[in-house]
Amino acid sequence: MQTLLLSSLISLSILVGGPVKKTENPIENKKGWISLFDGKTTKGWHSYGKTTAGEAWKVEDGSIHLDAGKGLSAGDIVTDESFDDFDLKLEWKISKNGNSGVIFFIQDDPKKYEQIWFTGPEMQVLDNDGHPDGKIIKHRAGNLYDLIEGKEGVVKAVGEWNQVEIISNKGKLDLMLNGVTVVSTTLGDDNWKKLVAGSKFKTKPDFGKIFSGHIGLQDHGNEVWFRDIKIKKL
Repeated sequence: MQTLLLSSLISLSILVGGPVKKTENPIENKKGWISLFDGKTTKGWHSYGKTTAGEAWKVEDGSIHLDAGKGLSAGDIVTDESFDDFDLKLEWKISKNGNSGVIFFIQDDPKKYEQIWFTGPEMQVLDNDGHPDGKIIKHRAGNLYDLIEGKEGVVKAVGEWNQVEIISNKGKLDLMLNGVTVVSTTLGDDNWKKLVAGSKFKTKPDFGKIFSGHIGLQDHGNEVWFRDIKIKKL
């Protein structure tokens, strides 16, 4: 009887294709998407200048949460891996009056560059209504921070999740927020150089000149959450 039962269970397992493993999104993964966050740990990320993510970066309910303001070590976190042309997708939500950002093209060299924003442009994450930066053109949520003002009326209220997509492909950069293209520009052309020269980054000699690097999540001292972080190499 036990042998018959075991045989039946094995046959059933084969018939249905064995144990079903839950994946983030099998269809997208088949198309080349790579998960940058496993939903359980900060594996694959480290605080800039460190080897691991600071303890204030916690994993809660399937998201990376910056538990700021409690004296825990944090700092901006960056991916262990560097990327050239890419399509990056993620979701974020910000705390009331909060400020953060998604930064890319970061050169992971703290001995040469004190901060990640010395080399990496930023897609702003912000409570537009509560944070002072919300009153500054080019500093609002979805903007290419201090470089290009984004399309308005797209960001969701504090506490709600916002969907982001950043595509850098053969010199073209597109920033999307909640399915709407809010910024589109060309990297490295004369207009790009003019934008950098007119920004707060003009004193940083390598800012906006290197179009490959690490992805970063900013510690601006405010609580922020990120989830469903994935990337496709183009």
